[in-house]
Amino acid sequence: MSGVIAAVDCGTNTIKLLIGELPRVDVRESRTVRLGQGVDTSGRLADEALGRAFAAIDDYAVLVAQHPVERIRFCATSATRDAANADVFAAGVRARLGVEPEVVTGDEEALLSFDGAVRNLREEPAEPVLVVDIGGGSTELVLGRRADAATGPRSIVESAVSLDIGSVRLFERHLHTDPPTAAEVAACVADAEAALHTSPVDLGAARTVVGVAGTILTICAGVLDLPAYDATRTDQAVIPVAAVHAFVDRLLRHIINPFDKFGRYLALALNAPAAYHLLEWLTG
Repeated sequence: MSGVIAAVDCGTNTIKLLIGELPRVDVRESRTVRLGQGVDTSGRLADEALGRAFAAIDDYAVLVAQHPVERIRFCATSATRDAANADVFAAGVRARLGVEPEVVTGDEEALLSFDGAVRNLREEPAEPVLVVDIGGGSTELVLGRRADAATGPRSIVESAVSLDIGSVRLFERHLHTDPPTAAEVAACVADAEAALHTSPVDLGAARTVVGVAGTILTICAGVLDLPAYDATRTDQAVIPVAAVHAFVDRLLRHIINPFDKFGRYLALALNAPAAYHLLEWLTG
């Protein structure tokens, strides 16, 4: 499909916007809104979380109006899948952008993550490929093969799982003091490890691991010791597992220091154990 498209990815922790005519991207925005605040315990989207999300969408509506957008696609994931009052959120999106938000299933989210991650890899990966997306409300693990002449236009997913583990859920389940205690941090680590052990995906079959989204991106930037985000350095960067382990160990030693509990630092710190144990499992 040609023409300028606006794509909105609404997760549990962040809402992202891309505007452009592929492969050109004209606008790339991200807002941390914690839409999933309280969903793990209450089953509902909190009023303050809805307010933060709608404020971000208002900003995005302005950006969309400034470009010759022909189509808007709005996809929502974990938090809106689980919320009893998701209709309130949907109505707010319609009022601001004029489109119906698509609440994708865990399986659909896994396929979208996989297809987007492997479609434009510069190097031919050893297959099967495991795509890892550690988010705010869920973690997707997808094992599959890239689209080619034999498989057709869509990638082939051999197995996938969406685990209810992510920074927002871990925060609400285990962190009750500020700064958190060592015991609370240990509970987050144990929860992440236990969730990974329930995965039906054969992690040992993976020959290449591709990480997507904020947690993996920020770990990559930390391993590379980047002073600021630099897509030219992080996009498709290959980093050693040992370097990831060293960075996560250093991060977890500092998590008990004071920090902004709703910032990207905490989201990274809470999700880092999942990345650590996943790589540890894969490498034996």
